[in-house]
Amino acid sequence: MKKRLSEQQEFEILKLVLDKFLWIGFIFIGFGLYQMFATSILVGLIWSVVGISLLILFMLLLIKEYELIR
Repeated sequence: MKKRLSEQQEFEILKLVLDKFLWIGFIFIGFGLYQMFATSILVGLIWSVVGISLLILFMLLLIKEYELIR
């Protein structure tokens, strides 16, 4: 028989996972800004777009998981 998580436990686990998405997204954006200054604007822009894509994925996961838009 499988144990079910309470809503609070499920929320805590989701916070831990999504927090990593936030950190990784901002790290990619920061690295992209560094690359813009160090090498070329195009390379930095690509890294920044990857970071922004991760943050958009984070937003979509939140909306899907918690049905924020009804």
